[in-house]
Amino acid sequence: MNNRPVKIAIATVAFVLSFALFFAFQTERNDASLDSQAKAAVPLEIALQNDKPSLMEFYADWCTSCQAMAKDLQIIKSEFGDSVNFVMLNVDNTKWLPEILRYRVDGIPHFVYLNSQGEVVGESLGEQPRSILEADVQALMSNVALPYARAIGKVSQFEAKIKPTASQNDPRSHGSSVKVNS
Repeated sequence: MNNRPVKIAIATVAFVLSFALFFAFQTERNDASLDSQAKAAVPLEIALQNDKPSLMEFYADWCTSCQAMAKDLQIIKSEFGDSVNFVMLNVDNTKWLPEILRYRVDGIPHFVYLNSQGEVVGESLGEQPRSILEADVQALMSNVALPYARAIGKVSQFEAKIKPTASQNDPRSHGSSVKVNS
């Protein structure tokens, strides 16, 4: 009785399984994941003090648009990370509630572009193509007007636990004349 075909079959199966496991573990180390990008992001406190322009991203792990953009953002971060701060603020972390309210975050991803003095020079909301993000980041680095500063794409809705009060001068009030009594 010849066991050679059985041994060859077992060796082939072992090789295929080893190959599959190797690639399965490689995909888990994806640098484009939101979690790995958040860990590598520049802390907001540092970004506001290091005299570099910043792209602040409000995101959440459950946000499908945020997940869809992760790979493109990783490419942009690796290309421009020496010249621009990339800050990630998770909207599910109550620590960022003051920023969520300040920048009126009501959908994610929400991008806020800050010049080197920390002043807002543009915002965009929702899923953006890499070419649009790159153009805005390049303009931010060059200290010129952002070409897509008000771009709006597919968003994941988000509602802060606390909402700011609307005023007549607030463009998001849509002309509402509701006044808050003091």
